[in-house]
Parts: sequence; C-alpha cells; structure tokens
Amino acid sequence: MDKVISCAFNIDAACVEVKFADGSMISIDCTLVEAEVARTMYESSELERLVYCLCLFMYHLSSK
Repeated sequence: MDKVISCAFNIDAACVEVKFADGSMISIDCTLVEAEVARTMYESSELERLVYCLCLFMYHLSSK
C-alpha cells in the first residue's frame, strides 16, 4: 500500500473503494459502519464527516 491511485464511493455497493499503485484495494462497507457507529444524530453527522474526509486521510497516510 504505497500510493493512492483512486478513491471513490461506489453507490451500487454502498462502499468506499481505495485503490493503490501496487494493485491492492481497500473496500469499506459504509452500511455496516453506519449500523455499528451511527446510533444518534450526533454520531451520524460525525460519521458523514469521517467518510467525507476518508480519501484525504488515505492520501496523507500513503504519502509518508
């Protein structure tokens, strides 16, 4: 997992897919994450912010 090639939300599968230069891929199922974490309105808005920032976070991790 070196450099991030792409990061996108797959609306059909309801997941965030991150692809790396070495051919590996991470797929985060947003439905399962939301079911476990978002139990109140506050937690739901925090989760939306985290999903929104996921690509930037992954980029920073891969650029170190």
